[in-house]
Amino acid sequence: MGMSPHDEARLAELLRSLPPAPEGWVRAAQELPLARLGLDEIVRRAEEDAEYRRRLVEDLEQALAADGYERDPALLDALRRRFPAAN
Repeated sequence: MGMSPHDEARLAELLRSLPPAPEGWVRAAQELPLARLGLDEIVRRAEEDAEYRRRLVEDLEQALAADGYERDPALLDALRRRFPAAN
């Protein structure tokens, strides 16, 4: 049993009237797939191990490859935001 065009239009109207989701919720939803890629583990390890953090900052891709992580662009981007290279 599908929705009538009137019901769909009403639902769209109601959804548009909602306030935007809080930024933190949006960021958390965007990072859910990253958690499966090991983001939480990498961040935890970098917080506990200064040498590992230094390796991440110096050469992120090499540090991850050495640990067997796949080169995933979303994971790399998230880690670059958390561990920016020193200039």
